[in-house]
Order: sequence, then structure tokens, then C-alpha cells
Amino acid sequence: MADTSFDVVVVGSGPGGYVTAIRAAQVGLRTAIVEEKDLGGICRNWGCIPTKALLRTAEIYENIKHAADFGLVVKDFTFDIKKVVERSRKVAKQLNGGVGHLLKKNKVPVFDGRGRLAGPGKVAVSKDGKPVADLSAKHIILATGARPRALPGLEPDGKLIWTYFEAMVPENLPKSLLVIGSGAIGIEFASFFRSLGSEVTVCEILPRVLPVEDEEISAFARKQFEKQGMKIHTETTVKGLTKTGDAVTAKLEGGGKTWEVTVDRVILAVGIVGNTEDLGLEGTKVKVEKAHIVIDEWCRTGEPGVYAIGDVTGPPWLAHKASHEGVICVEKIAGINDVHPLDVGNIPGCTYSRPQVASVGLTEAAAKAQGHQVKVGRFPFIGNGKAIALGEPEGMVKTVFDAKTGELLGAHMVGAEVTELIQGYAVARTMETTEAELMHTIFPHPTLSEMMHESVLDAYGRAVHF
Repeated sequence: MADTSFDVVVVGSGPGGYVTAIRAAQVGLRTAIVEEKDLGGICRNWGCIPTKALLRTAEIYENIKHAADFGLVVKDFTFDIKKVVERSRKVAKQLNGGVGHLLKKNKVPVFDGRGRLAGPGKVAVSKDGKPVADLSAKHIILATGARPRALPGLEPDGKLIWTYFEAMVPENLPKSLLVIGSGAIGIEFASFFRSLGSEVTVCEILPRVLPVEDEEISAFARKQFEKQGMKIHTETTVKGLTKTGDAVTAKLEGGGKTWEVTVDRVILAVGIVGNTEDLGLEGTKVKVEKAHIVIDEWCRTGEPGVYAIGDVTGPPWLAHKASHEGVICVEKIAGINDVHPLDVGNIPGCTYSRPQVASVGLTEAAAKAQGHQVKVGRFPFIGNGKAIALGEPEGMVKTVFDAKTGELLGAHMVGAEVTELIQGYAVARTMETTEAELMHTIFPHPTLSEMMHESVLDAYGRAVHF
């Protein structure tokens, strides 16, 4: 009979859960993980990874469109949407298998089923309503993730009105599409479908697209999206959706006007809600607010021995945030001395649209709102030799420093490959680097990363190439 007594039981195997379980095993804690669906969770199976596979196809397709600019002759090219989706699913399957291998390598048993709290130190696992196992552990970590939010009157039906699940596996390319919400998920899907030829309309209730990003970066990105043919409506509300045959008519309201848009499909991208239901939280001291579990700086809930990490605990809803929280949680449990609480300001955010957007730390407006006197540097892609050689001259790097101390308060980018570049600034913030260290750092030439150096120099009136 399988062992059912552990030091740690993790409920959920997404990027938060499986990383947590592996790290727990590494520090000597006898660990098990419970998963009722797919190892790797939403990120590996229906989120981060398969969407990037789709976006890579769109990127290659866009490059082929401009083949003549590079001296290449390409004729009669098209795409097969079914094969595009098939590749994305194969990538997801490969990563799913990889998670299973890592858990096995670290001797973490996987219990296939749904885990529920069943009293202090107890987790009951069931599958299709039938008991699988009763586990015991001093420490129980909830890593159950989140799901797409639905709004009254805008409920998805899986056919005409999609969440990201359906948007990831279209049987046919819709000729027209309305994306409700312009955060990272909405903009990424808008970018993918627009690149493949769909007429895309984006509706955002807030004043600008990508509303968590720096205002200047957001405005630059919007111009690029509209240049590509997207129709973007900000400060606009969707008042209702009417399905007729194989189309949907949306009633929009904004700027004192009301109008209708009829499209083939609608994608809802209006946020997510934590998976807190049917976890056995009733009768415990676990507190749920706004559909998310409340935790302290060590990921502890109000119930002794019960912890929570990742999307189920609220924003930022990022895989790397979930993984880092899990590591903090188990290292604190293990009594490791140099554990530090999560600093949200050091979490980079990335949007894999065309152009890409990435950031870490405070926006210029937020820095000023917190009372900082700031120095701001900017450098355009058009001033960088590598960007021009790549045929990617549209973009910008922006850095925000404290004028008194030289602290790097925030960094914001829009353009090709910025989701890879941002980590340089994330390391700088983690190391509490000032402008002096960044100025003295040697950046290789020719690279896009040189723009990061130039932006720092510009903040202090020392930019060389612009």
C-alpha cells in the first residue's frame, strides 16, 4: 500500500505546485502532490506554454509576409490552422510529460484526484466521486490556481463566446473577432489572430490598453496595434452580447455613444478568479476575499498548517510569482534562515504580443505618486544597430531612477524580444543596483541589450547613440 503520511502535501501541480513539491523534497521534506487533471496545471497545458507556441507561429508568419524586405522570394504561402493548433498541443504534452519526470526524479508521489481538506493535517483525495487516498501532513499547501472570470450577461458558451481555453484550439480561423479586455491575455490573443488575418476589435473599460504598464509604453504599444489594423476602444463597456446563428452582436457603450459590432467570435479576457471551491475550507480559519485566499508574507493562511500560493491567492497572476512563492513557503517551513518574503516590485511582467511588452518595478507615474523625485531615461529601437539589422526598428526602452539615491525604481520596454531583455533589469533590482553599476557594466555589441545601457545613460544626460 502506498505511503499516505508526509511532511508536506501540495494540492495542485501547476508551476506553483510542482516547483513547491520539488523544492520541498530537495530540502528533505517528505512530500506528495495531488492533481485531478493535468500535471503542469494551466500554464503548461492551457496557458503560458501553448500560447507561446501559437504566437511563435504568428511571428514566423509575419516574417514571411515581409520576406522581400530581406531579399527572400516566398510565393503562395498560407497556413493550416489545425496544424498550428496541433503543434501547440504537442508542445503542451511534451511539457506535461516533463513535469511528471521531474516529480519522479525527486521521489515525489503523485495522487491522481481532487484534494480536499478533511480536518487538521488531513487531505482526502477522490476521483469521480470515489475515494482514492486519505493523506496526512503537518503542512498542506494549496496551489489550485484560477480560472477565467465570467461577467453577468457575457457568459462564455464555448462555441461563439470563448475563454482562453477555446481560443487556444480554434477549428477554423474566425474572420472577425471581439476581444473583451486588453490585459496580457487579451492582447496576446488579439495579436495572434490579427497576424493570421482576423479582423480584430479590442474593447477595454479602462482608459488605455495594457493598463498595468507604464502609460508611455502603453500608448506606444497601442499605436503599433492600430497600425497593424486592430480596432481598439478604450473607456468602453460591453453592455450585452446577442448570439444569432454563427455570429455575435455586441452592444458597446463609451464616450457618450452606444453602437453595435457583429463578429464571428468573442474572447473574454476580463481577469481570473481563484479556484477556492470544494477545497474543504468550510469550518477552517482560511479566509477568502474577492475569490482569492488571504495569506501572509510566508504564504500562511489563517488555519494552522495550511498555506496557499500562486493564482489562488490573487494578483499578480504570473507563473513565476507562483513558483517563487512556493519556494519561499517550503524554505520557511524547513527552517532555512536566509528566506526573504516576496517583493512584488521585483516580479517582471511580460506580454508576448507583437510588439512584445515587458516591465519590472514602478511606472513613472507610480514612482512620482510614492514621492520619488525621478530621473527618466529612454532609448528607441531605431537607434540600435541590431534592431535595424533584424528589421525591428519599432520600440523603446525606458528606465526610472530615484534622483537622490540612483536606485533603479522601474524599467519598461516595448519591442522585439523585450520579454528576454527584462531579466537584466530584474537582476539589477534584486541586487539593489544603482545607476552607477549599470553605467559601468559592459554590454556586448551588437545586441538589443545595448539599448538598456543607453536608456540608463540617457537618464543622466549621457546617452551616446541618440
